[in-house]
Amino acid sequence: MRALFLTPACLFAVVLSAPGDEYSDPKPPEVFEVPASATVPEAKEWDRVTYHAPPKPLPEGAVTEDWPRFLGPNDNAISGETRLLDGLPEGGPKKVWELEKGTGYTSPVIADGRLVLFDRLGDEERVDCLDPETGKRFWEFAYPVEYRDRYGFHNGPRASAVINAGKVYTLGVTSVLTCLDLKTGTKLWQRDLDAEFDIAPYFFGHGSCPLVYDGKVIVNLGGADQLSVAAFDQNTGKMLWGTRHEWRSSYASPVVKTLRGKPRLLVFAGGDTKPPIGGLLCIDPDTGELFDAYPWRADKYESVNGSTPVAVGDDRVYISDCYVKGGVLLELTEDLKWKEVWKAPDFGIHWNTPLVKDGCLYAFRGRNEPDAWLACYDVKTGQEMWREDPEWEFEMSGGRGYKLRFFRGSILQADGRSWALSELGTLAMLDLSPQGVEIKDRTQLFLAQSTWSLPVVYHGLLYIAQHEPNMLDNTPPRIICYDFRAEK
Repeated sequence: MRALFLTPACLFAVVLSAPGDEYSDPKPPEVFEVPASATVPEAKEWDRVTYHAPPKPLPEGAVTEDWPRFLGPNDNAISGETRLLDGLPEGGPKKVWELEKGTGYTSPVIADGRLVLFDRLGDEERVDCLDPETGKRFWEFAYPVEYRDRYGFHNGPRASAVINAGKVYTLGVTSVLTCLDLKTGTKLWQRDLDAEFDIAPYFFGHGSCPLVYDGKVIVNLGGADQLSVAAFDQNTGKMLWGTRHEWRSSYASPVVKTLRGKPRLLVFAGGDTKPPIGGLLCIDPDTGELFDAYPWRADKYESVNGSTPVAVGDDRVYISDCYVKGGVLLELTEDLKWKEVWKAPDFGIHWNTPLVKDGCLYAFRGRNEPDAWLACYDVKTGQEMWREDPEWEFEMSGGRGYKLRFFRGSILQADGRSWALSELGTLAMLDLSPQGVEIKDRTQLFLAQSTWSLPVVYHGLLYIAQHEPNMLDNTPPRIICYDFRAEK
């Protein structure tokens, strides 16, 4: 396996990414200040929100956390919140408010008492800043966008916003990178990365979330001259470093994890190329130096790397491809090279992130709905512990029954419990263990396709993104806020 690290492509990337390699910023953005006279706007009611009822008071002693990016505060779909529901009320959790949303596949992010939603309405990509408990709006920001998905999916953004240090960062479907002031909505800087860096074409638009780390906005770029990854100053938008490699931008988001005692930037790259190429890059987040590149991409043109890398301890990382190859556990060696530990050909995940729990990986694998099922793999050995494909009857109006499954669901861990959201809108509480899975409770929130975004937990409230119309009552795509607080 050592030869994999010495291919001409990987060696070329290492040489070009050595410390001191100079990069010329093609067009540093204009930087704006929040006017001294600017006031923080009050939250106001608006016509896209329906308010239902206030939530229960936050239980005494409840631990709460912000949710500043799409995989949560630790980029692993695990929330440290406590005093949440220990079961689902009859008819499901109570709605607090709901918002009619535009197109796109993003989920809300919440920090510092502000909820930010990034979507598209008409010919504009929009950022709306809301009160998380009422849905009232503090401010809005929009800019024009021209994009039409070549496969017929949504024309809106794929990458959720990021909140960091009082600022909001968005990366639109056409590679427009924007920084806004969280309190006022003032535009601080904006870059058209496609125009500036000649970004390679995408299957579904730019879909990898930016990462804000240590004063830098890190983007899986996929630009010309093999500029695979780039970092921009968080406050000015000026380019700080770039990492050159032939692998283009994927749909997996960059993360920083501590491996071999230091922070390492992990970028699971691979986009629209013939032949299809991609894999896991290990980069110094301070300098952009590329330590190693491990090839892992299906030998199929219309394939993508979409599942964000997961660190599982002992300097190890799991990545997966749902098209052909499946998953692989890699170890970063002392000389900062990737070493294969084990492979799991049947454990390929499309876009969701595996849950690490009890020394195991849990996830819904599968490329399409019919071939999806839930599985558990032992982290140390790579042994499949079990696989299950739960099925249940759902009765529509008129008494007609349908058989439903989770399909390519997502898993959230919160308050010591595992919650699964199916891609048709079923919410379930699961008992997951190396011995098997048990559905402890279940409710149908709605019946809508493409429910692909991970649920969000914030201060005892649960936020669900419904990306398609509800087939039960034809309600449009929505963000729904549910009361998920336990009784006192």
